[in-house]
Amino acid sequence: MSKKILSALFGAGLAALTMSPAAFAADETLSDFHTEMGGCESCHDEGSPSADGAYEFEQCQSCHGGLDEMNDVHKPHDGNLMCADCHAPHDMNVGQEPTCDSCHDDDRTAASVLK
Repeated sequence: MSKKILSALFGAGLAALTMSPAAFAADETLSDFHTEMGGCESCHDEGSPSADGAYEFEQCQSCHGGLDEMNDVHKPHDGNLMCADCHAPHDMNVGQEPTCDSCHDDDRTAASVLK
């Protein structure tokens, strides 16, 4: 293969990586990712956390939908938990998922519960 073709392929691959949000998101917290879309106000009223998290929960649902509308893992938690109870936005990275054993100590997994 000629050097020009190899260089073009390498450049195209590099361009695809830099354009992909997933290329950098893995090292970015959920809060940093959301801040890029509109500052702290994208989640917090006037940029400050609410005392009970209700405002932030409504903000999550306005973009991602309600727990009752999501996959089966979310539905049993509807009415019992808010998004930040499992998805700690200031501590978790983009793409990182909580596990059942974060709260449940009976060895359950999403696969075992959703049979």
